[in-house]
Amino acid sequence: MGTFQGRTQGKVPVLCFSGSDLQCLAMQIDGISGADPTQGAAGGLPHRRYPSPVPRAVRGVLAASCFALVFQAQAAHVLIEAESFERHGGWQLDTQFIQIMGSSYLLAHGLGRPVDDAVTTVSLPKTGPWHIFVRTMDWVGRWGARGHPGRFQLLVNGWPLQETFGTRFATWMWHPGGMIEIDRPEVTIALRDLTGFDGRCDAIWLTDQAGFLPPNDSRPLAPWRHTNPAVSAVPEPGGNYDLVVVGGGYAGACAALSAARQGCKVALIQERPVLGGNGSSEVRVWPQGLTRRGLYPRVGEIVEELVDRPTQSPGPAEQFNDARREAILRAEPNLSLFLNQHVFAVETNGGRITAVLAMHTRTGRVTRYSAQLFADCTGHGWVGVMAGADHTTQERGHLGMSNMWRWREAGSPRDFPETPWALDLWMKDFPYPAKYAGEWFWESGFDHHPIADLEAMRDWNLRAVFGAFNAMKNRDGREKHRNAELEWVAYVGGTRESRQLLGDVVLTRRDIVEKKNYPDGCVPTTWDIDLHYPNEKFTNSVPGNPFISRAVFDKAVDRQQGYPVPYRCFYSRNVPNLFMAGRCISVDHQALGTVRVMKTGGMMGEVVGKAAAVCIRHGITPSGVFPAHWDEMKELLNLPGKARRANLREPLTIP
Repeated sequence: MGTFQGRTQGKVPVLCFSGSDLQCLAMQIDGISGADPTQGAAGGLPHRRYPSPVPRAVRGVLAASCFALVFQAQAAHVLIEAESFERHGGWQLDTQFIQIMGSSYLLAHGLGRPVDDAVTTVSLPKTGPWHIFVRTMDWVGRWGARGHPGRFQLLVNGWPLQETFGTRFATWMWHPGGMIEIDRPEVTIALRDLTGFDGRCDAIWLTDQAGFLPPNDSRPLAPWRHTNPAVSAVPEPGGNYDLVVVGGGYAGACAALSAARQGCKVALIQERPVLGGNGSSEVRVWPQGLTRRGLYPRVGEIVEELVDRPTQSPGPAEQFNDARREAILRAEPNLSLFLNQHVFAVETNGGRITAVLAMHTRTGRVTRYSAQLFADCTGHGWVGVMAGADHTTQERGHLGMSNMWRWREAGSPRDFPETPWALDLWMKDFPYPAKYAGEWFWESGFDHHPIADLEAMRDWNLRAVFGAFNAMKNRDGREKHRNAELEWVAYVGGTRESRQLLGDVVLTRRDIVEKKNYPDGCVPTTWDIDLHYPNEKFTNSVPGNPFISRAVFDKAVDRQQGYPVPYRCFYSRNVPNLFMAGRCISVDHQALGTVRVMKTGGMMGEVVGKAAAVCIRHGITPSGVFPAHWDEMKELLNLPGKARRANLREPLTIP
C-alpha cells in the first residue's frame, strides 16, 4: 500500500495523505470481503472475521470515489478522530455503537447546559485554503423532530466556522463546513457545544481539493480510518493467554478473577473506562440475584467481593464504587486488565478462535490478544457472532433498553430550556419520578431491532426523559418544580436482551417451571421470570414506540434456593473454545427473564473461570468438562472464592 504521511501533535494522531495514497485506499476497500469462510482456511492461516461486511455494491461506490482522486496527485487530506482530541472538556466518550456507526465519538451530554469545549492541536502539511467536513448527525432527525438539539460549532484557531453542525442529516454523514484559509501549519481545533443536548462528533476531515466528499463506510475501523498513523498496519501484540475474557460487567469481571485465582493467565478486555456494566456508575442499576446457596453455596463469593450495595436504583454516583472493583482486579497477579479496548474482530482457524483484535477507543490503536480459550461476556454476544457461533436474536417482543435518571431540588429556582424536539409530554403521560428518580421502567425498543437500532433506542429514551422534565419545568408541573434541576441522566443504555449464543443445552421456561434436573446444574437463579412489556397506561402520547414499561413476574422460580442453571449453557455448541457468561448465554426468551440479573451473571462467570482452569489442565475444550471432568469441577465449585494458586501446576491454597 502507499506510504501515508502521519503527523502527531501532542497526543493527537493526524492523518495526512495524497491522491495517490487514496488509490491504495480504494484497493483496500474493494479487497475487503468481511467474514468469507473461504479465505485463509486452505493453508491453515488465521481467518479474520468482522461482524457486518459492507455490501459489494457499496464497496464499489467507495472504491470509485477514491479512484476519482488518482489524477489529483497533489491533493492533501487530513483526518482527525474526535475521540483522540487532547482535551475532551465536558464532552463524553461514547463507545456503545462502534459496531453500528464505526467508531467511538464525543457526545455533549450536558443535560441542557452547554458543556466545555473539546480542544486539540494539529499540524497541517501546508497552508492555504482547506475544505472542512465534520462527521455528525441530527440525532432527532430520524423522527422528523424540529429544533436540532445537538447543535455545535467547529472553531479553528479560536474562530467559529459559519456552519452550525448537527443540523442536517438523520444518519451519520459528513456535514460540509465550508472553506477556510490557513496561514500557519499549527492549528487549534475546538468543538463548541451550543445546547447541552447531546450533540455528537465522530471525526473531522480537511482537504485542499474542491468537490471532494469523504468516504462514509460505517464498519469499525473502515478502510478510510485504517491509515491513522496511530494504527500500525500490523496489530500490536497484546500477549498470549490461557483465557481472554471480553466484557467487563459482573459476568466478565468474575470470570476473569475466578480463572486467574485458579492459576490461569487471563486478559480481561473492557470497552468502557470502568468495570461493572449495568451495575457501574455509568448506568447505576442495583445488582440483583441471590448468591451463595443451592448445590454449591461457595459460588457467589467472588460476586460479593465486587458487588456494590446501593440503596436506590438509580442511586447517587457515590454508591457505585468503580474504583474499588478495578483495584481488586488489578491486584490479581495472573490477571491483565485492558480498559477502553473495543473488540471488533476475531481470528479463527479450523472453527476455533485464535485471537481477538481490539482497538483503543481513544487512539484507535489495534492490539491482538491470543489465547487457548475465550469468554464472551459482552451481553450482545459479539465475539460469538464474529466467530460464527450458532445464536438467536429476539427481533421483536424483546426486553428493552433503559436510560435511568435523577433530579433534585436546588435551593433556588432553576431554568430548563424548552425542548420542542423531545417527546410532547404532559404530567399525565409518564409516572411521576418519585424519590427523585426515573427508574428501570423508563424503557423502550421492545419491537425495534435489538442490535441495529440500539443508538435509536438510547436517543428515543433521551427524548422521553427530556420531554418529561420539560413537562415538570415548563408545562403543567412548573408550579411544583421551580427549584428542580436534572442531576444525572444515563447516556449509556442499560440493555436487557439482544442475542443468545447457543450451547449444548438451551434452557427454557418449561425446564425451570418443571424443575428439570440437569446433572451439571450449578448456578442458582433466584430472580422471578421477569418479562417487560409496554405499559398501556402511558402509551397514548406515543402509541408507536412506548417508553414506559411494566413487568410481569412468573413466580415459578424458587426464590430462596434457586433453580440450578446447567453448565452446558455456558459454552458454544459449535465454536469449540468459546465460553459465555451473562445475558448472552444459551437460554430462550422466557428463561432469560430470570438468569439475566447481574449477580446471577457474576456466578456464571465464576463457574466459567474454574471450568477454564480444568480445560487448560487437561488440554480439553469447554464441552469436554461435563461429564468426564465434572467431579473435579464440583471440587472447585465447593472451594472458597479466595482459593488460589500461582499457576496451574501448584496446589490450591485458601488464604
